[in-house]
Amino acid sequence: MSIQELIDNALLKEEELKSARIRSGKFSPSSFGRCYRMQFWNRKNEPKSNPISVEVLRRFKVGNIIHSYAQSFFPQAQREVIVLSGDDLVGYADIVLENEVIDIKSCRSYEFKLFKKKGFDVKEEKFQNCLQVCTYALFLNRLKAKLIFIEKDALDSMEFVLETKDFKKNIEEELEMLRGYWKQDKLPPPLPRAYGGNEGKYCSFQLKCLEMGFDCINKKNIIIDKNRSDF
Repeated sequence: MSIQELIDNALLKEEELKSARIRSGKFSPSSFGRCYRMQFWNRKNEPKSNPISVEVLRRFKVGNIIHSYAQSFFPQAQREVIVLSGDDLVGYADIVLENEVIDIKSCRSYEFKLFKKKGFDVKEEKFQNCLQVCTYALFLNRLKAKLIFIEKDALDSMEFVLETKDFKKNIEEELEMLRGYWKQDKLPPPLPRAYGGNEGKYCSFQLKCLEMGFDCINKKNIIIDKNRSDF
């Protein structure tokens, strides 16, 4: 068996074990800024309709390795700090310091170059990431949050400091929407919001939405022929 096969088999096994775990039954800040329907199904532990490809799992693994390496420079007590709000929200902050919360993201070289371009606005271009880390900061009573992007090829990094208060209204609106649908037990409409509205390409419920009449890749409703054999 080749090294590639050993790697791929291990990654697929890890994903199988991960998928078998029962979720917390709560909303997760790591999904804030994404489709409300996806977040609703995630909380309900709805079975995924689209398995993650082994190519994507490889990229995730590299990101996890870099993530763990960056965290290793901080004391254990400051890492993976649990964040709770009421009985419906739970998350884990990468690094929590006295005055700020830090979230670590790995990225590919082409994306890292964009951060250096004149006029790059992290609050606009990386809104979902900002929303996540500022949610942690808000509920941990930290005035500041920081996003650290680490480039996968050479471990170059860039840091962006955020004011928690700048995202307080967005966080409250996100929770209000999610809690409203949950209280009514009403499935939210499909609404790809992250990655420039292109999150449907990466959604693990992509086929499920398609079967219900929404093409989340092209962001349009479709007419379903129930007699088709491929559904």
